[in-house]
Amino acid sequence: MRVTVVGCAGSFPGPESAASSYLVQAEDEAGRTWNVLLDLGSGALGALQRFCPPTEVDALGLSHLHPDHVADVSGLYVYLKYRPIGTGPGRRRPLPVHGPFGTASRLGQAYGLEPGESMADQLAVHAWQPGRPVRVGPMSLTPVAVNHPVPAYGIRVQGPSEDDPSREVTLAYTGDTDTCPGLSQLAAGVDVLLAEASFVEGRDPVRDIHLTGRRAGEVAAEGGVGRLVLTHIPAWNPPGAAHKEASAVFDGPIEVARPGLVVRL
Repeated sequence: MRVTVVGCAGSFPGPESAASSYLVQAEDEAGRTWNVLLDLGSGALGALQRFCPPTEVDALGLSHLHPDHVADVSGLYVYLKYRPIGTGPGRRRPLPVHGPFGTASRLGQAYGLEPGESMADQLAVHAWQPGRPVRVGPMSLTPVAVNHPVPAYGIRVQGPSEDDPSREVTLAYTGDTDTCPGLSQLAAGVDVLLAEASFVEGRDPVRDIHLTGRRAGEVAAEGGVGRLVLTHIPAWNPPGAAHKEASAVFDGPIEVARPGLVVRL
């Protein structure tokens, strides 16, 4: 299993990156590559096309419904619905989309559907059930409720290791959250923790919205995480601040996400 950073800018697209989107891939026993997309924020659909044709995405998991995590689902709907015949393989069935309760109506409002219209011909929307896994090929996605001003979920993705397909590995993606019991549950014992680190210690005193680099590092240390990848860092943050904060409390490997970064599990 591997994850490619499609977009990692926090809260809005930055000059170097689209907003949040992560492509998780794994091969099954027959050698078929399965593609799971976690979030598709502002600007991410364009970047996604460098790594995976949108028609080949097998499932889309949405952590929550803020625009920097879902805005480009409107563009994806257009791509799937109106792509000209003969320009490549199309989808044979609607794309499964998993998100918080109310996802279908929120996506419809963002796109501007007329009354009575639906996206169901291209997007099959399902509400997350906390703690209940969703199977996508050789991968399993388990949502865990976390701490944000709107309903939000972190997602644990389990699948085969790149080096040894007989061994199962786990990626945990925090989405947007501050510290909470759900975050601790999400991070416990994972091989890679993909953690947002939007706030800076001392500068951003508000709680129950985002993590700082330090708080992300503390969660990684408490959970015995194998590797920490910091993401969702706004363009206005000082370069290196999140890494410096996290490294003060977590002594394992730490990386800062960037577009195109591939993390192999």
